[in-house]
Amino acid sequence: MTGLVLKLGPHERVLINGAVIENGERRSRLAIMTPNAHILRLRDAIHPEQVNTPVRRVCYIAQLVLSGDAEPDVARQQLLRGIEQLSQVLTDHDSRTQLATASRAVLDNQPYQAMKALRLLLPREERLLAAARA
Repeated sequence: MTGLVLKLGPHERVLINGAVIENGERRSRLAIMTPNAHILRLRDAIHPEQVNTPVRRVCYIAQLVLSGDAEPDVARQQLLRGIEQLSQVLTDHDSRTQLATASRAVLDNQPYQAMKALRLLLPREERLLAAARA
C-alpha cells in the first residue's frame, strides 16, 4: 500500500482537504491515496487564541493553507517572510536546519512539511521566551 497512512484514535478528528472527519469508537487506519492532499490532525491544530508568539504565527499560516482558509500564493510569501524573520533570531544550528527544511517545503508547495518543521521550533521558542521573562 502506498500513500499516507493515518492512524486515528477513537473519536479523533482530522481535516482532509477542508472536510472534518471524525473516527468512530475504535482505533482505525486510513490510507490517503491522493497525492498532495491537505491533511491536519485537529489535535495538532493551533487555535487562533494560541497564535501569540513568532513561531506560532508562522506555523498558523501554514495551517491556514492546509485548512483551505488562506490563498496559497499569498501564504507562501508570508511564510517565506516569516521564516526569514525567524532566521534572524534563531541562529543555532538545529534551528537553522529546521528553518531551511521549512523553507524548502514552502517552495515545494508542501505546507504540511513546512508546518511540521516549524513546530519542532516551538519548545526552543518557549525556552527562549521563558529565559527572557526571568
